[in-house]
Amino acid sequence: MNSARTFESIVIIFNPNSTGDAPKLAEELRDKLSGLLTYSPSITLQPTEHAGHAVELARDAATAGEHVLVVSVSGDGGYNEVVNGVMQANNPTAVCAVMAAGNANDHRRTTATKPVAEAIAEGHVRHIDLLRIHTGQGIEVPAEYAHSYIGFGLTPVVAIDLEKGSKGAFKEMFSVVRTFSKFKPFAIRQTDGKRRKFDSLVFANVAEMAKYATLSEADDKLSDGKFEVVTLPHKAKWRVLLTALRATTQGLGDQPSVGSYAFSTLKPLPYQLDGEVKSVNANTHVRVECAPAALPILG
Repeated sequence: MNSARTFESIVIIFNPNSTGDAPKLAEELRDKLSGLLTYSPSITLQPTEHAGHAVELARDAATAGEHVLVVSVSGDGGYNEVVNGVMQANNPTAVCAVMAAGNANDHRRTTATKPVAEAIAEGHVRHIDLLRIHTGQGIEVPAEYAHSYIGFGLTPVVAIDLEKGSKGAFKEMFSVVRTFSKFKPFAIRQTDGKRRKFDSLVFANVAEMAKYATLSEADDKLSDGKFEVVTLPHKAKWRVLLTALRATTQGLGDQPSVGSYAFSTLKPLPYQLDGEVKSVNANTHVRVECAPAALPILG
């Protein structure tokens, strides 16, 4: 563990239209820090104005100085944008933190060690691994990072359908069932040239996702230099449903850990990067790799 850190600047990024009351939580965090900290940093509230804006705000904040803390008051998707912005700044001394204010909050729920304000006041920074994905865009386009998971197949398809509807447990359940009934598997070509068909392919840096599913039993997933590969080869839908039920009740058990995983797409394919849905073109080489200890965090 590093010695306690202090910051010249603390930038709190939030979505003013968040379903998790992010504006109020951001203001409360600012006020609490003003009372807890024994030094006097600049504390700035930065509301986002559009999708992707948190990437810009975080990149600008992390570029502005060496002793910077960027706090995301958000769910997994908002934090993903902040992490990517900080990584684009290429400032190894910039530190991140997240306060849960979203729908799933998988990362905060599974990795938190103490309340955010208390962790900032104590200033003990730790480093976690990130997932890094390259989707054949070329060297001029930066790689994308994920703090928790990257999912192909059912994961992004369900996420897209949820975004079309309203939040709420019953409506979410209805959306998932509706999507599952229409879902079709996808095929990829592996590095050995073999074509394989999957219902789901998830690369995970945390043990849980989607609020309910336990992907793995690994304890120290955040800093082991590897990530878990959770595969669901194509099978009858009732068998996929049984696997999903097992994930939500007893977990899927141990999963293989790797430092990188590569394949090629055969058709255009959506994928989910933490809470953000992206897409990759057909006939594209995809590589997912671990970025060991890439992100300094508090909390």
